[in-house]
Amino acid sequence: MKKELHIFFTAVLFYTRIPCPKNINHHPDYLNKASRYFPLIGWIVGGISFVVYYLSAFVFSNEIAVILSIIASILVTGAFHEDGFADVCDGFGGGWTKEKILLIMKDSAIGAYGAIGIVLLFLLKFQSLVQLTNKVQISDSGLGVLLLLITAHSLSRLAAISIVFTHEYSREDATSKSKPIAQNFTWREVIGAFFFGLLPLFALSFIYAQMLLVVIPVFIFRYFLARYFQKWIDGYTGDCLGATQQVCEVVFYLSAIALWKFI
Repeated sequence: MKKELHIFFTAVLFYTRIPCPKNINHHPDYLNKASRYFPLIGWIVGGISFVVYYLSAFVFSNEIAVILSIIASILVTGAFHEDGFADVCDGFGGGWTKEKILLIMKDSAIGAYGAIGIVLLFLLKFQSLVQLTNKVQISDSGLGVLLLLITAHSLSRLAAISIVFTHEYSREDATSKSKPIAQNFTWREVIGAFFFGLLPLFALSFIYAQMLLVVIPVFIFRYFLARYFQKWIDGYTGDCLGATQQVCEVVFYLSAIALWKFI
């Protein structure tokens, strides 16, 4: 149990800005095993986003409450995945070879593709969350909004980490911060990731049965993203995982809106 807690806190330390016990560090072995808790981090991020949204909705308009909840999720993760998304936009937008794409993604400066991509991403996220939260009113004590946010963050993280289980890491630089995650995994990481990634979705489907279908478009996008990364850089990087998480989160919101409209 003590070792498992250490692995969990390693995931919290690596994927968020939440303070952890002083004995927790980025030990490669624990960091590799922490992938099983990546979707569980989505529970934490989604839960914090909901609390900010719920409290803000009593004071401000729904639109402002949504913006504040998005800001909360960014602050909790330190824009970890948003940064990866911007890097992927720059790398794949400006590079035409594997070496050039990887070089651009490693550059800390944001370019035109990254800036445009992140603006469009946030616009989609904002508009879709406004529509969803207008549909799921606080009349149900906020449970619907809570499960929607937790499911979006956990399922998108499952889609991202599942790429580790099916594809090879692209960079040869052993000093890469995300390299330990890609070194190896066991059935515990696979089962843990899918358990924490899918459980909120099943809970959400008890309230809104049609939401169970949202897993289909999310993993369709995950498949094509992984295929695209494989084609251009022979695998994936940490930035690719971050981009996958962000894209699949938005796909979840858009799919939920579509399901509400047609089913």
